[in-house]
Amino acid sequence: MKLRMVLLTLAAVLFLAACGQKGLEDPITLSDQDNNEVTFPLEKPALFFFITTYT
Repeated sequence: MKLRMVLLTLAAVLFLAACGQKGLEDPITLSDQDNNEVTFPLEKPALFFFITTYT
């Protein structure tokens, strides 16, 4: 039963990956904690972290 679930999950992931687009056309823009817009370039890979706090 576990093998069946693993195979179905793998098939779903492969199907969704095949349906996706090759790359992004517009840059990714996010807002930081001070509401400043931060844009990530598309020319080279970027690594960013989300740190959230709930108070």
